[in-house]
Amino acid sequence: MDRRSAPPPDRPAGRPFRSRRLAALLTALFTVAFVAGLAGFTAPTARAAGPAPVATVDFGCAHPAAAGHLRCFGKLRAHRTPAGRLAPMTTGSPTTVGFVPSDLHAAYHLDGTSGGGRTVAIVDAQDDPNAESDLAAYRGAYGLPACTTANGCFRKTNQNGQASPLPAGDYGWAEEISLDLDMVSAVCPDCHILLVEANSATTDDLSAAEDTAAATPGVVAVSNSWGGAEDTTITAADSHFNHPGVAVTASSGDSGYGVSWPASSPYVTAVGGTSLTKASNARGWSESAWGSASGGNGAGSGCSAYEPKPAWQHDTGCAKRTVADVSAVADPATGVAVHDTYNSCGTSSWCDVLLSLGLAQGADGWVEVGGTSASSPIIASVYALAGNTASVNAGSYPYAHTSALNDVTSGANGSCGGGYLCTAGPGYDGPTGLGTPNGTGAF
Repeated sequence: MDRRSAPPPDRPAGRPFRSRRLAALLTALFTVAFVAGLAGFTAPTARAAGPAPVATVDFGCAHPAAAGHLRCFGKLRAHRTPAGRLAPMTTGSPTTVGFVPSDLHAAYHLDGTSGGGRTVAIVDAQDDPNAESDLAAYRGAYGLPACTTANGCFRKTNQNGQASPLPAGDYGWAEEISLDLDMVSAVCPDCHILLVEANSATTDDLSAAEDTAAATPGVVAVSNSWGGAEDTTITAADSHFNHPGVAVTASSGDSGYGVSWPASSPYVTAVGGTSLTKASNARGWSESAWGSASGGNGAGSGCSAYEPKPAWQHDTGCAKRTVADVSAVADPATGVAVHDTYNSCGTSSWCDVLLSLGLAQGADGWVEVGGTSASSPIIASVYALAGNTASVNAGSYPYAHTSALNDVTSGANGSCGGGYLCTAGPGYDGPTGLGTPNGTGAF
């Protein structure tokens, strides 16, 4: 069933009195939000590095539906009008806000590269019924070649590698799926895309999907934009990320200083996040670690409590696995454009209002998003562009090719006594790892 053609679930037919009451309630709520937005809006203030913070809303999948479920790491940016009112989440146009494919290629020196039809796999939980149509809208908006089931470029399967049955749809995970598919398209437009949907967000189901993705012929990289807190059980699941010859990337998290798994697994490339802005320097771009010294939001980083230190990692302030390895744009204040239309409010004129007030789930078109959910598929796609994955051993390759990275030297994602685990500086640091792509030479 196409949810976008259905009426909002709380607007029953034949009940005009209740409809009027609902409209009055929504009007009142919107008025409250309008006034609160005016009262709470302040002009951005300068800070040491990176853009001023912005209002954001977590993807629905960032809040697990049940104990033991892992979360995604995506954030919607909420825009404000010049008067300070919180605007609808949708931007209305693919060019209104958010970085687009040409921006990412320019920022990371990727022009002139080709994925040669290699396949990047995306592992997420639940189903996005609109995945292929939203992907077509994104690629069409930026003049990218069609990537469809019919032409063999796009494929969607369940965690067992079959086209059916697919998991139940989920509005929050659909946001994540749209982001992941769009970032692969942006960075590697001639790559094929495999979307593997786990039955649920449990470690067991996502691990099964991981194995399916990595074992699929043609797959050279697998992106994982999800994770959870470390505990004593994580090392038992590490084998699902050990796939020699396939680059496996994992988001470092969106809560600032602190470690999440599977980013802490020694078998993955842990991907941190940056704030990316255009600049007048020789590169034309500037980056800082995404976050602030006060913590809260920002790329995850730190020292694992359980995972052993890989032989290729040599920092001295952490005896175990250190997160992250590399990074890419993740700050929703400098976010990327994404197209997503799977939501719980259909095509009603109220849909944007409902979404902005948190009374509906999903998205309704073009949105600006961030989170390390963006940086992980970006890096997986750079691996595909490089074409070196037969030589890739877990996250080791960038450590031997640091000259092909942009060193990020400013910003912080929390408080750790001023050390490199939470503060960017020359060379390796936790929030941004060794840096961001400068071409494909480090991958």
